[in-house]
Formats: sequence, structure tokens, C-alpha cells
Amino acid sequence: MTPADAPEITIVVPAFNEERRLGATLEAIAAFVKERKLDAEILVVDDGSRDRTRAVVEEAAQRIPRLGVLSLPRNRGKGIAVRTGFVAARGELVLFTDADNSTPIEELDRLDAAMRLHCASVAIGSRALAESDVRVKQHLLRQLMGQTFNLVVRILTGLRFKDTQCGFKLFRRAACMPLFTAQRVGGFAFDAEILFLTRRAGLVVVEVPVRWINSPDSRVRLLRDPLLMLRDLVRIRVNSLLGRYELG
Repeated sequence: MTPADAPEITIVVPAFNEERRLGATLEAIAAFVKERKLDAEILVVDDGSRDRTRAVVEEAAQRIPRLGVLSLPRNRGKGIAVRTGFVAARGELVLFTDADNSTPIEELDRLDAAMRLHCASVAIGSRALAESDVRVKQHLLRQLMGQTFNLVVRILTGLRFKDTQCGFKLFRRAACMPLFTAQRVGGFAFDAEILFLTRRAGLVVVEVPVRWINSPDSRVRLLRDPLLMLRDLVRIRVNSLLGRYELG
């Protein structure tokens, strides 16, 4: 049962060594929440940062209502950080957004509207639709890496989304909690795993064009992370074939 004082939405921000960018993002989220008069809580998950990430949140919490932080004892990966925030969230809706605010928080309006229009349980931001507004593009090599990854996602999972990796996704908490409970991937491929599980669960997912501004300080390492993401996509396929996903 949802507590009487639970917010309508929880905004989850996974963060690893984000002391330089996180403060501005939290201020932008807080201003948006205040302007829209949203009943919201903001939850930062510090993924074992070695800098002042947690201190930045604690300082901001003195000015921003209902801002909290959860700290993982060591770096576990973005997927684990998002799952930790989702499980701790109390809102009926849960938005996960990246710490660099590449997809501005105002795009929540688009996701919420699309979710309501399509009676969906999940709305995902997309940089790859015709209507998407990509203000600053990634370096060509990262663009090629993303396109190749999406092709492999389609081959191994059967998903047909144009962009599974945009860090801006809105979930109905009650419907999607089993997905995060079943989640096994801790790295950057967790988005594809969650979307794969939405199909297994028969949930409606809508892909929504969003405004996106590339941050040059990406946390995706060009040499190592693509190989880890490929490994995790194979793991998703194997887990499915072996019946390892229990959705309750």
C-alpha cells in the first residue's frame, strides 16, 4: 500500500563522480518541480563516487525540498544505481534522468503526456526519431557505436525501439517493480534488459522524441564499455532462454 504522504513522482538521478555537473542539474530539476507545482521527491543514487558527489547533494538538500541521497559502498554500475533508486522510490511514477541533464527535465511533460495518451506503463525518451531535437550531436565515433549497439539489440532481443539508451525514462512504479526485481544487468545495457522485460510482461511502452544536448564528459568509455555492453546483451538472451527471469 502506498503511504499517504507518498509523492506523485520520484525523480531518480544515478551519479558516479558527478560533483561538477550534478549541482546544476539538481537546481534545474528543483526549478521545474516548483514551476509545475509537482508533488515530487528527488532521489540521487551515489554509485560509489570517489569525489564530492554526496556532499554536493547534501548541500543542495538544504535548499531543495524532498531531495535525498542513497550511497552505494562501491561503484556497481548505472543499472544497479537506477534499480536501487527505483526500489526506494515512493512515487506512483518514477522518472530516471542522467546527472548531466542532457535531456532537459522539461521533457518530462512530453513523456507524461504520451504515457497518458497511449495508456502506457513506460515512456522512453528517444534521440533517434524524426521529431527528436538533438541540439549538440555526439562525436561521429560515438554515433557509430550507438547505431551498432542498437542493431545488436534488435538482433539479440527482438526490440524495435530506435533508441534504448537515452537516459530519460518514465515508469509506472507498481506495474514496473517486477521488472527491476528481475533485473540482472548492472552496466549500461540495463536499459535494453528492462525494455526486454516490459515485452515479456506485456506492458505498453511508448517511445517519445525528446530534446537532447550531448555532454562531452560522457561516462561511457569507448574502448571498454561497448564490449561489456555486448557481453550483457548476450547475457540477456541467455537468461531468457534458460528461464532465469521471474516476473511474479
